[in-house]
Amino acid sequence: MSLKSLTIIVMGVSGCGKSTIAQRLADRLKAPFKDGDEFHSAQNIDRMSQGLPLRETDRLPWLKAINDFTMLQRQSNSVCVIACSALRKTYRDILSQPGSVLFVYLEGSYDLIGARMRERSDHFMPENLLASQFETLEVPDADECAVVVSIDDDMDAVVGNAFFKVCDHPLFQ
Repeated sequence: MSLKSLTIIVMGVSGCGKSTIAQRLADRLKAPFKDGDEFHSAQNIDRMSQGLPLRETDRLPWLKAINDFTMLQRQSNSVCVIACSALRKTYRDILSQPGSVLFVYLEGSYDLIGARMRERSDHFMPENLLASQFETLEVPDADECAVVVSIDDDMDAVVGNAFFKVCDHPLFQ
């Protein structure tokens, strides 16, 4: 398959390192990067900042905005990398509508991610929403176009593993 239509979505619960890993993966691939959080409405960010999980009606316009961006990127770039939680299969189905989407699922334990969230101070998502993130999470299964990357290692190793798995995937070749 030609690379001119590939979107890579780095996914997982809040605090797993999506934005950092997706940005570094995009750098290694020499591809544009966009953080899915940039597509949230002010109301969504306000809701999450207050410790309230998003409702399905809050998520659908956000997912559509990400799809719109994906379609624009596909017109001018060979590969695009987006950080997006994509916690449920139904969300991934929506995000896959433009076609040629590869998900990179960042897998980590509740304890590890909670510890990382306690260390950061520059994000609107509070740690008390982590439980709802794990409750919502539907791990990609074998019929989805996804690779799994453990976040148990240091950042360089995680990015290297993600890069290897993406480059080794049939959609990339």
